[in-house]
Amino acid sequence: MIDRKLSVAPMLDWTDRYCRYFLRLISKHTLLYTEMVTTGAILHGKNRARFLDFDSSEHPVALQLGGSEPSDLAACAKLGEQWGYDEINLNVGCPSDKVQSGSFGACLMATPELVADCVAAMRDVVDIDVTVKHRIGIDNRDSYAELCEFIGTISEAGATTFIVHARKAWLQGLSPKENREIPPLSYETVYQLKRDFPTLEIIINGGITRLGQATDQLQHVDGVMIGREAYNNPWVLAEADQLIFDAQPTTLSRHDIVAQLLPFVEQEQMAGTPINRITRHILGLFQGQPGARAWRRHISENAHRTGADARVLEEAASLVPCPVPAASQLA
Repeated sequence: MIDRKLSVAPMLDWTDRYCRYFLRLISKHTLLYTEMVTTGAILHGKNRARFLDFDSSEHPVALQLGGSEPSDLAACAKLGEQWGYDEINLNVGCPSDKVQSGSFGACLMATPELVADCVAAMRDVVDIDVTVKHRIGIDNRDSYAELCEFIGTISEAGATTFIVHARKAWLQGLSPKENREIPPLSYETVYQLKRDFPTLEIIINGGITRLGQATDQLQHVDGVMIGREAYNNPWVLAEADQLIFDAQPTTLSRHDIVAQLLPFVEQEQMAGTPINRITRHILGLFQGQPGARAWRRHISENAHRTGADARVLEEAASLVPCPVPAASQLA
């Protein structure tokens, strides 16, 4: 059973396996999602492992799929289960031109029966959870009645977990970035969904940047998904295990996280991975701390160079003052 009280959103070009490995060092319990991976990339790409491989330490980890053909989604869900993912998630929220041209993502909100068919097809072939991430509406199809019809139809196909981005999406006229910022948040809509569908697991997403906000949201819904803040300021997750999951708090400092990341960087480099594929995800580790700018600059200026290795991280970390232990720790 996956604990979804806190998760990090699937973010295209960001939440790849290198990012997820890093985030898992900070929080042991937060649920992590892959980037959206299209069914075409998995079924017809030359390197399936590129899209599906992950480190076992990333558990719990979910695979988010993009697509609208039930049989293709079923085939990819089955592969995801075989690869070891803990959950399969269907993207019904991305409004980009790419997904619209492929007739998936947010535009699927206009066809709840098709989404139900997709969910049913995936559930028929896997034993792990199949979940749906969606908006509260699209374009002028944004009434609460239509949203309830959408969720009701899909829940009849067996979906029990819905991750709701508390904004509508405009499929025409706004960019994906604008769709994350301009349509107003409506948390109350998501709260009402939980009241009207009490047996479903409702996860809220959108505009949440602090764990204090997350704990407040958990008074109304079953879980909270944090997006860009967890990427730009990953240390926001440092207290998640204690505050959200009532588990042992981390005793690691930011410098400890760097030290724990080094063997992974060395391992990946030996496998042929340029280290800037990893280091680009960790620039925000020291956000708000003295020396943060020097940390970012050193990595940005050196990680892409020929021959760059794990020493780049060690050198960058040395530019950030280490915290002074509390008096009680020195006794």
